[in-house]
Amino acid sequence: MLSPLRTRILSVARGQVGYRTDPSDTYCNRFSAYWNAGTDDCGNDNLDEEWCADFAAWVWKQAGAEVSYALAPGYLNSQSASFYVWGIDHHTWHPVNSHYRPQPGDVAVYGLNYSSVTADHVAVVTAATSHNDAPDVINGDGDRTGYSVVEVGHDQMFADVHGKGGRISGYVSPSPSLP
Repeated sequence: MLSPLRTRILSVARGQVGYRTDPSDTYCNRFSAYWNAGTDDCGNDNLDEEWCADFAAWVWKQAGAEVSYALAPGYLNSQSASFYVWGIDHHTWHPVNSHYRPQPGDVAVYGLNYSSVTADHVAVVTAATSHNDAPDVINGDGDRTGYSVVEVGHDQMFADVHGKGGRISGYVSPSPSLP
């Protein structure tokens, strides 16, 4: 049985499936705008930047997880690797080779480069699967079905379509907000 926090994370993430950037051929999105992150060149209330990490942080925040957002070390931000750093700091980082079974509500980190502390992508885990140990996820800023869309990924071992891009590196578990 899932905790109330993990149940809320799934509900919030699933409620965004199908969202597309506006304008559609840009990275202009409401999740970055929520964090006041990105460039104001969209011609609307959205802000322009790659947004998979902004989406995952927004989902956690809306669901009631602990989220401190700033473009500084130790905070969640638009950098995918910020989830790795946050997970290390909060003792909730699980490398893929640790035999940890991802839980719904975790954030999967793809293509992590430990030496440069960069990553290719993050996505919200919706289910652990037995196939290749790859999780089902909801991607913000996905590209499987279109340009910059919130979409579902099944057995997603790689960040991109057809095995291109970063391989899954590990998972970060959420922490409840402090009262």
